[in-house]
Parts: sequence; structure tokens; C-alpha cells
Amino acid sequence: MNSSWISRIAFTGAAAAFAVVLLAAPASAHVTVSSPDAVRGGSAVLTFRVPNESATSSATVELVVQIPGLTAVDTQMMPGWRAVASKDSARNVTAITWTADPGGGIGPGQFGQFSVLANGLPDTDTLTMPAVQTYADGQVVKWDQETTAGASEPEHPAPSLALGAKQAGGTHNHGDIRTTASAGGSSSDTTARWLGVIGIVLGAVGLIAGAGSLITRRKAR
Repeated sequence: MNSSWISRIAFTGAAAAFAVVLLAAPASAHVTVSSPDAVRGGSAVLTFRVPNESATSSATVELVVQIPGLTAVDTQMMPGWRAVASKDSARNVTAITWTADPGGGIGPGQFGQFSVLANGLPDTDTLTMPAVQTYADGQVVKWDQETTAGASEPEHPAPSLALGAKQAGGTHNHGDIRTTASAGGSSSDTTARWLGVIGIVLGAVGLIAGAGSLITRRKAR
């Protein structure tokens, strides 16, 4: 094999490797939201992941997320940040603003996670929550572009979350605890109580029988 063939093979291999790298390269990070158990009309913990994409190595110092239709929210304590919920005239939550303490924030090469316990999620298949990310140098990035099925992803897509179907039987999801109100539950509680009473009575009878046997043995001596 002459040198020209070797050069061609090497060039082809390098080009193929470069193409693989391009295809495997991850897309730029975005502000996203996730929740393992969010259902329509229920309550769930929503976690927003916020990466730092500053071209000037500036820290992210504020995040504003619009969450329409919530009846109430509880924000998770996050050292170095303070959270404020905005409400409308009906006292429903419309947005949450996280602000970093002076000198703090999400630095270059880092990401932050902001979690809230959201109550009263809207009755919709998908919940879209536009966000605004502000950097210490004054740069503002609006994550509010709509993502369309079948189309390429926009540059700054709004965080969105697919909501599951409503739970049957009156299930209420409070982030990590689920309770179901049903007639079967009341029946089970009643049965459990009766079994407990029977167990106590049998135990008492056993104690009395044991004490009587002990007294009889002592008298026999």
C-alpha cells in the first residue's frame, strides 16, 4: 500500500471521527423543569435546573419563573438565595423570583436547582413556564420561546412540563405523599381496629390463664 492510499485512509478516518463528535456533542444547556409526579389539578414538587451560559464568566444572580394558575407554593430553602412569590388579586400565584445574596449566584461552569411545592396545578396536558435569567453583568436571557412538535428546538425554549392524568378516587398528591379517600379505606380501618381489639382480648385471656396456672402450681407445692 503506497503513501497516497495511507493518506487517503487517514483523512477519511479523521473526517468520520469528526462527524461522530459533532453528532454526539450535546446541545447547549437550557433552563428546564422536571417533576416525577405532577398531575393535572394536583400538587407536586417542581425543580428548575438553571445552568450558567455566560460568555463573560458572569454569575447568574436572578431567576424569574412564571407559573400561572397555582393556588399556593412553598419554596425550598436554598442557602444564598431568597425567593418571593408574586400573586394576583385573587391571591393565586403568578410568578416566583429567586435573587442571590450580594456576591453570590451561580458561577461559570456551575448550575443551580430551585425547587417548589406547587399546589393546584392547572387542568392541562402541558404546563409552560417562561423564565428570565439575569447575570451579574446585566445580561438578561428570556427563556420564553414555544417548542413545536416536529420542528427544531428554538434557541431559548420556555421550560415546559407534561402533566399526568387526574388520579381516580380523589387522590391528592402533595409532592411525596399520596392519600386516597374511598369507602374501601374506611372499611379497612374498621377491620383493623376490630382485629386489634380481638388481639388485646386474647392477650388478656392468656395472661389470666397463665397467672391461674402459676397459682395452682404454688398451692400444689
